Amino acid sequence: MNVGIIIRHCDAELRHVFETAAKNGFHHGQLVSWDPSLWTDEMAQRIPPLCREFDIELTAFWCGWAGPKFWNFTEGPETLGIVPQAYRAERVQNLIDGAAFARKLCIKDVVTHMGFIPENMTDPNYPGVRAAVMAVARELKRNGQNLLFETGQETPVVLLRLFEEIGTGNLFVNLDPANLVMYGKANPVDALDLLGDYVRGVHAKDGFYPTNGRELGHEVKVGTGKVNFPVFLKELKAHGFDGSLTIEREIEGEQQTKDILETQKYLNDLIAAL
Repeated sequence: MNVGIIIRHCDAELRHVFETAAKNGFHHGQLVSWDPSLWTDEMAQRIPPLCREFDIELTAFWCGWAGPKFWNFTEGPETLGIVPQAYRAERVQNLIDGAAFARKLCIKDVVTHMGFIPENMTDPNYPGVRAAVMAVARELKRNGQNLLFETGQETPVVLLRLFEEIGTGNLFVNLDPANLVMYGKANPVDALDLLGDYVRGVHAKDGFYPTNGRELGHEVKVGTGKVNFPVFLKELKAHGFDGSLTIEREIEGEQQTKDILETQKYLNDLIAAL
């Protein structure tokens, strides 16, 4: 395993983002992009030289999508991912376009949030969600790519069922243990009993369970929340995971940098002890 970092896909500050990551000792990163206007041939030509110059391997492309997004339990189900019918067609195209851009960068794994996938298989919205995932999965498989579901908005068994039903062989998990806690969906260590063999990426993030029924739990620095990282990493290793633990600290400013660097050391120490 190694410790990676989020690489924010921007335009004017792109070089600075890579330079800062390298200065802080990172050599692996997920490229995160919410702006389809940047998925151009010109941008695809700019990024590889920066990877070479700063010795950074892009492990995945985190693909955002257009339209509103509310990270809560009230408006979230109606706005996130491909689950809401009002945004589904446009966002399926966003994912296909983002994957095409990732392919130009020789990135095999495409990550996204799919939204609050219905837990009830008889939900009238479920067949449409399944068909949308199938369309994206088939397109990515045709191009030798994988579609990774970022955990959080659905229980692990819902993901497992969907993977089994679609059966394309290229559906995997970007396991965010904090999201499982903050959405109140699962204990991350226990979730590996169901999803461990599907994990191709991990977000190193921590948090607490929700304290009310409307808002997510609070995100905190790795090692200070409810995720048992020493056990979590041991279980990941037992399932054969040997990829990046990509640090994601969703605050800004000097405290973000401080927390990221402390998390980097914490995780490297845990990896060394495995």
